[in-house]
Amino acid sequence: MEIHVGGAAPYDVVIGRGVGDRVLPMLGDGVRRVAVLFPDGLRHLAEPVIADLGKAGLAVLELPLPEGEGAKTAAVAVAAWDALGEAGFTRSDAVVTVGGGATTDMGGFVAATWLRGVPAVHVPTTLLGMVDAAVGGKTGLNTAAGKNLVGSFHEPAGVVCDLATLGTLPHDELVSGLGEVVKCGFIADPEILRLVEEDPAGAVDPASPVLAELVRRSVQVKVDVVVGDLKETAGFAGGGGHPGREALNYGHTMAHAIERAEDYTMRHGEAVAIGMVFVAELARRTGHLDDATAARHAGTLAAVGLPTRYDGAPYEQLHAAMKVDKKSRGDQLRFVVLDGLARPRVLAGPAEADLRAAYERMRGA
Repeated sequence: MEIHVGGAAPYDVVIGRGVGDRVLPMLGDGVRRVAVLFPDGLRHLAEPVIADLGKAGLAVLELPLPEGEGAKTAAVAVAAWDALGEAGFTRSDAVVTVGGGATTDMGGFVAATWLRGVPAVHVPTTLLGMVDAAVGGKTGLNTAAGKNLVGSFHEPAGVVCDLATLGTLPHDELVSGLGEVVKCGFIADPEILRLVEEDPAGAVDPASPVLAELVRRSVQVKVDVVVGDLKETAGFAGGGGHPGREALNYGHTMAHAIERAEDYTMRHGEAVAIGMVFVAELARRTGHLDDATAARHAGTLAAVGLPTRYDGAPYEQLHAAMKVDKKSRGDQLRFVVLDGLARPRVLAGPAEADLRAAYERMRGA
């Protein structure tokens, strides 16, 4: 199946099994050299892509990356730029990423910044990468101050989601990706929640049609939101207060604080799950969300094995981390909350008492 992403720089997201041959045509004509960025531990998944590019007569520069969030550092970016420079990459050359969300973040950033932008095709190999990181053009790296604070918008030339790679994932990694899937259900497509709740076993089965449908629906949610507000600046015109792309940050303000507190050792989808429980309670306490929908967050997430509690860092530490979140404005914290299913909005400057109460709910108190 294909999902078309419109806008100023349109591209397609291909979803299916055995679709690796779609990478080459997405690169377009005129490309002579391709840098393939991949985690060193996923070389076996990158090799078929590298072989196909080589057979087509392209010169391939292999750029192995550290695993996970360890790839998203300034030092890794500098090393990639140096390698591109030594290989003589020009604006007519391209980047291909093969890996999870950290790989597409870093590979996209390298493509966005080399010569102020060269084409990139993403081949996400994780559920998280397919439904979130690879689509929408956000790229970035981490600093000591927080996650994704340095980055740029750089839409890819195409995205190829080969569902067969989901079968190579450790179970916990697949489950983690469902954090972003469930998020899409709450902010835009409640059918996602129904599918997860009615068949949680199918949702975590990499070969099931349920998971394939969850991927399709989640990608469609992200595409619909991104096309309406690519650079997360204005929300949806005439959208009745819809925060636009910022809606995709549902649960992320607390999630990023937790990830930083855990030195990025917690999986992103797990942190997002906990962050959604936090923000659902915040919305309930501030009169935006009814009790049943707030409680549904923990129930749906727990059904597929995602965490719903966290007590690993004190409130003061997490609050300080949230203040440097990229969605904050000055000293004012901003959270995406729900007024109901598929009705996201921004809550700015919530009261300290409500923040602390939501934190206690997150701790399981």
